[in-house]
Formats: sequence, structure tokens, C-alpha cells
Amino acid sequence: MQCRSLLIPAASTLAMVLASTSALASSHREAPFITGMPKVDGTDFYMFNSYEADRENYVTLIANYLPLQDAYGGPNYFSLDDEAIYEIHIDNTGNAQEDITFQFQFNTERKNLAVDVGGTSVPVPLINIGQITAGNNSAQNVLETYTVKMITGDRRTGTVQNLTDAGSGSETFDKPLDNIGTKSLPDYATYADSFIHEVAIPDCPMPGKVFAGQRQEGFVVNLGEVFDLVALNPLGDRDSRSNTIGDKNVTSLALEVPASCLTGENSVIGGWTTASVRQATVINPSPKGTDTTASANAKGPAVKGGAYTQVSRLGNPLVNEVVIGLQDKDRFNASEPKDDGQFATYVTNPTLPALVEILFGVTAPETPRNDLVTVFLTGVPGVTQLPMVTASEILRLNTAIPATAAGSQVDLGVAGGDFAGFPNGRRPIDDVVDIALTAAEGFLCGGDVNGADPGGEIGSCGTQNSQVNGGAIVNDGALPDPNAYLTTFPYLNTPLPGANNVAM
Repeated sequence: MQCRSLLIPAASTLAMVLASTSALASSHREAPFITGMPKVDGTDFYMFNSYEADRENYVTLIANYLPLQDAYGGPNYFSLDDEAIYEIHIDNTGNAQEDITFQFQFNTERKNLAVDVGGTSVPVPLINIGQITAGNNSAQNVLETYTVKMITGDRRTGTVQNLTDAGSGSETFDKPLDNIGTKSLPDYATYADSFIHEVAIPDCPMPGKVFAGQRQEGFVVNLGEVFDLVALNPLGDRDSRSNTIGDKNVTSLALEVPASCLTGENSVIGGWTTASVRQATVINPSPKGTDTTASANAKGPAVKGGAYTQVSRLGNPLVNEVVIGLQDKDRFNASEPKDDGQFATYVTNPTLPALVEILFGVTAPETPRNDLVTVFLTGVPGVTQLPMVTASEILRLNTAIPATAAGSQVDLGVAGGDFAGFPNGRRPIDDVVDIALTAAEGFLCGGDVNGADPGGEIGSCGTQNSQVNGGAIVNDGALPDPNAYLTTFPYLNTPLPGANNVAM
């Protein structure tokens, strides 16, 4: 088998392959508990070698939160949780534990703007009372800022240092307002670009970039029909249906870091994102104001306290969504990669292929799925495997494989011969649903990404050592549009506006 055998696609595969349901919304509303906490619901995690011009030695990390945002969702729109921490973790040794963590924490300031009504100053109910531009936010009623800490070692006990603005030295960064509409924000793209900050990264000789703000949803899936008992034509045209979440926005936490500041003994890194909240919440039956902390004599709607507790986790796409059984979804969100042995059965004996066989007559590969174990839990030797091998669900990237230019990227990633794509990391363009479906149906069985060269062996499917189903591309009919993404940081497109109006 040649390089097209795909290597990591199984990773996503995993996701699909392991599910007892057949939903594919990467990780949107994937577990019962997290549905009640959308502000800390991680939806997608991207990690790839930057393909913006002259950024070839950088890695981009994007963690998306707060799913399925309707652009018109005012008046509060989609601020993040001040009492939560959002983290991106990097493992560069292979022990499935974080060596570097980038921790985002947000702060919301409400200005309580008022207008004169009959001689009385009355606070307004809106998030803005006039037009907002990159250089003027005086009409903005709510301001969000954030800090980014870099933690070396354990996320809670390691060495903590702050990322700082490369120009001003400030440890605090501004977050843009969500895209209310064209009357409030007439040139949102230019406005949002002003919130891309060049940052100094501790112990790193070169500066990076950071951005936190609303973006257009980049994940592509025929979601409704997938949930409806996989009501698809899995061997039909890849563009036969629509992307049902193409009209949604999401909130992105994006970092661009020199690759040399992330890697360890070799060029491979593993990555995942988590969100954690305070253990305790006490509701105030008579709130005054909006604070959720103990400030202002605890007059707000709630007081939160206690240790931070992880409630969301995401590495490879689709895993908790469609791989992990319903009874274990909350446990997976609270777990750490080093403990993923407890979920191994979902990988070795996936349910999705069995379901597809029942519904469509597509032959399910034999078990155990050694191919998925290699790609999903250990990495492929010589390609995406770290020096130490600890079976764990994390997204793996070989930083030594050059990025493919935006115009030449293949949305099937490794499965399409583009080794800079999923499952070697994950780019916005990568059609992880189709890759996952294809891998789940045996595309990788017996594969070897290095051909005659040593290393690169993927593994068998039971006794099967060759592709099942003739290497067919199994798909959901929803195809990514290359024009729907930016070719520069932060890569995900300008968010859709809540309204299209002409400013007066």
C-alpha cells in the first residue's frame, strides 16, 4: 500500500468508528452534562503547521468553544465564562501528560451606559448604543479582556509565566465584540484584525500571535441527517448534501507559536484542549448586578468557588461525540489522556461500522481494530509517534512535515495524499467527517505510510491486512469550501453578522 493509505485518518476514524450513535458534530453538545454549560463546551481543536506566507516555522493552535451560535443572538451575545479557565495542552515527550499549557482566562467589564429619559439617567438594555470601530469603542457597553499564562509542567503545579504584548508589554489582551450587525460594526474584518496581538512567549526567542474572538464555524457536516439514523448516501457524491451548520458562528482561542518552542526530543507534538470551572456555585435568589464572584458583597446572581474541575476535553475530532458510549461521555470529558486505557474497547470494537453495515450493506471490518489503535491511541511509528508511547487520545502533529499552501491543500488530508493534513494534525479545510467515515470502514487496514521504508506500519483489522471495501471514500455529502477560510492567522473566517444593514 502506498502513502495514500492515509495514516492518521484513523484518528478521526476513531471518532466515528467508535460511536454508538452516529452524530458527527465534532464535539458540539456531545455529553449530557456539558449541554447545560455552553460557555465551556469545546467544539473543535485544530493544530497544524502554519501555511501563511513566511510563517513556515510556526504552529497554529485553535480551540473553539460555545457551539452553534446564531449571529443574531442578542442582546448578550456570546461572552465566555469569567469564572472558568480555558487551556491548550502540549505533550512533547509521549507520556500523555502536559509539558506546556496555555491557559486563557477572561474578564468582563460592564460599563452600565445610560441615556437621559425625561431628566432621569436610565441604564440601557443593549450591548452597545452606537457604532463601534477598531479605534473607538466608546459606545460599547460590555468589554471583554483576557490573559494567557504559559505553564511548564503540570497544569496546576508547574511554573507559571505570562504571555505579554510584544509592543507594550501588557499582560492583558482585548477581545473583539461579537459581530452584532453591519450597522453597529460596518467593517468587522478590519475591526477584528486589530485584535490580533503579537506576543512575547516566555523562553521563546521569537514572538508569536494570539487572538480570541468570534469566528464563522469552520466545521463541515450534514448534521441533521447524520443524527437521523445516518440518513445518508455514504458512497455517493461528496457534495450531494449541504453543510447544515454553515450559518453558525463559534468563539475561537487561537495561538501561533514557533514550532521549536513546542517540540521536545523530536518533531512530533501531541495536543488537546480543556475547560475547567469552579466546583461550587451558590445561587443568589435576589441578585443585584451581574458579578458572579464574591466581589461587591456577593450581590450578583451567583457566587462560584472551590478548585477548578475539568468539564470539557477535546483532542481528535468526533471522539466523544460519536466514539464514546453515552454512559461514559461525562467521564471522558473529565478525564486526562494518560488514563485513556479505560476507553480502549470503544476503539478496538467500534460500533459505527456495524451500524453502517446494517443500514447500507457496507461490509464492516473485522475486529480488533489494530489500525485504529495505532493511529488513534499510539501514533504511527516514524510519523506521528512520540519517543515514549502512552496510549492516549490526543491530536498528533509532525512539525517537520512542511505545510501545504492554501491553494494546494487536499480536504481528505493524508487519505488524499496530502500529508500535511488530518490526521497529521488538523487544518480548517480537512473534511474530518469523510476521513473518519472512510477510515472506519477499513481504509487503513494493513496500511503502511512509508512503503518499503522502515516504520509507518498501521496495523490489521482482525485478520485483514488490506483495505476493506476497496478503499472507497465514505462521506456525509457535505464538502468544505476552500473559499470559506482565511489564508492568514487566525485562519477561520470572519463571523457572520447578526444583521445586514446600512449604517446611518
